[in-house]
Amino acid sequence: MRVLLTGHQGYLGTVMAPVLSAAGHEVVGLDAGLFADCVLGPPPADPPGHRVDLRDLTAEHVAGVDAVIHLAALSNDPLGSLAPDLTYDINHHASVRLARLARDAGVRRFLYASTCSVYGAAGGDGLVTEDAPLHPVTPYAESKVRVEDDLHGLADGDFSPVFMRNATAFGYSPRLRADIVLNNLVGHALLSGEVLVLSDGTPWRPLVHAADIARAFAAALVAPREAVHDRAFNIGSEVNNVTVAEIAGQVAESVPGSKVRITGENGADPRSYRVDFSRFRAAIPGFDCEWTVKRGALELADAYRKHGLTREDFEQRFTRLAVLRAASEAGAVDDTLRWRR
Repeated sequence: MRVLLTGHQGYLGTVMAPVLSAAGHEVVGLDAGLFADCVLGPPPADPPGHRVDLRDLTAEHVAGVDAVIHLAALSNDPLGSLAPDLTYDINHHASVRLARLARDAGVRRFLYASTCSVYGAAGGDGLVTEDAPLHPVTPYAESKVRVEDDLHGLADGDFSPVFMRNATAFGYSPRLRADIVLNNLVGHALLSGEVLVLSDGTPWRPLVHAADIARAFAAALVAPREAVHDRAFNIGSEVNNVTVAEIAGQVAESVPGSKVRITGENGADPRSYRVDFSRFRAAIPGFDCEWTVKRGALELADAYRKHGLTREDFEQRFTRLAVLRAASEAGAVDDTLRWRR
């Protein structure tokens, strides 16, 4: 298929593009390029693509496309809280506009990167399924819920949206993010000798490796329509439902000489949930995640050492909020986060 991959120069898109190409698809990228230079290690070989803000795309960008994989978003909870209006403008309104343009252009399958954060303050001890009530507690998660609702309204006999609710991502990507939990803790451990946890460590988190997300999207792209049409799927593995304290412990085991320090200074995090991932395995026979948290921590530690991760890069170049603040202060982007001409 000819696949439009939005966010192809992001953390997940950089991992997903070669997986799709290896499966025989023609990948066309679409990205604003805000994080294109956030590279650790050799520069990735991007597919051909459009350098355009998601809010500014036109019907021309989806012409001749068979399927859309939509990853592009402001994907950071602190950023969403800092600029909620922009989060809704980009993550919600621009995403739904993309879907309408895609449907009108004859695109049949639209894979939407949602999040398990939609369960938010789920509470309870049971595993959360896709049918559980949604309790988003951040503008980022709320924007995802709104898009899912609107895409459901667009579904018809020809247009199949699929809602891929990814667990919290981890693992090495050439375009690194250091502001997601496992990647962050491994970086702190290597650079300071401490696995620093600012919460009380008790919240549950479901985690999934970026490569497993890429494999899941590639599988959903070609799955029978009746298996995935207008359905939500949690993407991850039950073995990676872990508490933040358990994540910290596995990081300490992966970085010799490091020690866990749980400060609790940020208090109890209301986001706590364990997730059931069986629906996707049932829809896609033979699929299962390959990466554990421990294996991912070891991979990250090796990559950080190999590519010479520095504290400045860790805190600035690979932290989304810091990158956007620096671009704004330098006058490179305007107050809507569009590039200045």
